[in-house]
Amino acid sequence: MKVPERSPYFWIGNGILVVAMLLLVYMGPLSEALGIWAAVLWMVVAAVGMGFLMSDKSEPPPPD
Repeated sequence: MKVPERSPYFWIGNGILVVAMLLLVYMGPLSEALGIWAAVLWMVVAAVGMGFLMSDKSEPPPPD
C-alpha cells in the first residue's frame, strides 16, 4: 500500500503550530515578560501555521 506524500507546506504548518502550542504552555512567564504582546505573538504564530496548513493543496489520504 502506497502512502501519499504530503507537501512541505503541511509539515511547515504543523511545525509552526507546535511552536504555537509551546507558546500556550509557557504563556504565564511570557505574559509576565511581554504583557499583552504574548497573546498577540501567539495569535500571529497560530495564524501563520494555519495559513501554511490551509495552503496545502495535496490530495487527502483515502478513507480506510
